[in-house]
Amino acid sequence: MKAASIIFSPTGGTKRVSNILTEEWGMPVHEIDLTDAKIGATTLQLDQDDFAVIAVPSYGGRVPALAAQRLSNIHCNQTPCVIVCVYGNRAYEDTLIELYDIANQSGFVVIAAIAAVAEHSIMHQYATGRPDATDDQELRDYAKQILEKVKQKSSEEKPLGFPGNRPYKEAGGASLIPKANNTCTGCGICAQQCPAQAISKEQTKITDSDKCISCMRCVAICPQKARKVNRGMVSIAALAMKKVCSVRKGNELYI
Repeated sequence: MKAASIIFSPTGGTKRVSNILTEEWGMPVHEIDLTDAKIGATTLQLDQDDFAVIAVPSYGGRVPALAAQRLSNIHCNQTPCVIVCVYGNRAYEDTLIELYDIANQSGFVVIAAIAAVAEHSIMHQYATGRPDATDDQELRDYAKQILEKVKQKSSEEKPLGFPGNRPYKEAGGASLIPKANNTCTGCGICAQQCPAQAISKEQTKITDSDKCISCMRCVAICPQKARKVNRGMVSIAALAMKKVCSVRKGNELYI
């Protein structure tokens, strides 16, 4: 039995959730990084005896458009898979149902779905430090249940009952675009690792606002902490979300 982990995780929260699951399975896992701008069309050498996990963050209740585009270029032959959406304690809305549809179109058979909470990538006061120890144990329990289902080798795809709507909610554009301040040394790490290739490699203080997806990777990886979003706009957004985000939300398994 082989496993693959297909992840879009610009700031690491989604990868942490995925790693907890795959560590519990205790087998070698082939990882495909959907944040890699060089990734192209891929046919996975997986069959019905293998399985995969597909994990993405929820951006405004949707699968990030860039992740959806790159995932649609990955194909397999009816391989069982687990879909995972990770959100910052607000809501994941249509993310799971959209991810389910994309996975099906790529040749996966979705046998389980997880909604998991991780620290918000912009407003870090929400879900701070998550996934924490409680989440870790819960996700490991989920992983055991999923592996047991995989071992049953049932080819029947049953309704999983997770929430979501078709047509999906309208996707929002990037509203918080990080900018470099005077401490930027022009090292180019942000430009090299930007999933959307929105940062100029020649002039790293320049960001293409039409390409930027507000994923915050450049903020997270800058060694000088030179890239930031507008504090005033973040404060306004945080205040608007305070009521819905202040109560701890739990992880959910659909199987």
